[in-house]
Amino acid sequence: MAGKKERQRKLAREHYARQQARRGEHAHRVRRISIIVGICCAVLALGAASYVAFSGNSKTPSAAATPTATPTAVPTPTPSASPTPSTVAEPATHCVYAPSGTPARKVGIPPAKPRFKGGSYQAIVKTNRGTIVLDLYNSKATCTVNSFLYLASKGYFNSTPCHRLTTSGIYVLQCGDPTGSGSGGPGYKFANENTAGAQYTEGTVAMANAGPGTNGSQFFLVYRNSTALPANYTLFGKIVSGLGIIQNVAKAGSDNANGAGDGHPKEKVTIESVTITKA
Repeated sequence: MAGKKERQRKLAREHYARQQARRGEHAHRVRRISIIVGICCAVLALGAASYVAFSGNSKTPSAAATPTATPTAVPTPTPSASPTPSTVAEPATHCVYAPSGTPARKVGIPPAKPRFKGGSYQAIVKTNRGTIVLDLYNSKATCTVNSFLYLASKGYFNSTPCHRLTTSGIYVLQCGDPTGSGSGGPGYKFANENTAGAQYTEGTVAMANAGPGTNGSQFFLVYRNSTALPANYTLFGKIVSGLGIIQNVAKAGSDNANGAGDGHPKEKVTIESVTITKA
């Protein structure tokens, strides 16, 4: 009997050992499957995060402008029922301002017939850093100057930041967006002017854009020769006083928000007012 009981105990132990081994093997498989599932979930989550990161809506000079390799300031305007011509002959006697986007400030549309044709005008741009004076090329960029003076008369530029400073490759301070985001505009767009053979030398003033015929309210002040800029931006003025103010701001650099040498100026520049005088 003792031998029989011993064999039964031995069989029971072996059965228990086999059972434990099977359980251990099963647990190992479960753990392995869990690890694989966890890795798959992590990969999927990373992929989803990457999709969100790279499919987001980007806002910058991009102009209509913001300069990167090209100044940009207003996002690409939505097409209108009556497209704006990309260029106009000068001096213009009739301007076309087509509705485009939501205005950063409600100012309406400038008159189609230029009010300032035939005279010489200056813009007195008062900033928190000092006063900058611009001679305006209304005989070469009639509709651009007409728009600029119209916006100035409406107080559109008052208390607005110069939101972009570039210090590498191209050297400009960009202003004219009341929102300070680089995507704000006046609610209309118009054609390019005075771009044939345009050179963006130190002291020139030009419109930022998102392509031909997308000019709005954003403009840039060139504080150092910028030969890398293509002739795609309407030249409509020249700095005759206050260039050193911008150059000093440039020395402090940008915050590189848009990349190396491109971002908001570290020394904040705010346009307090723009007034027009006839020379």
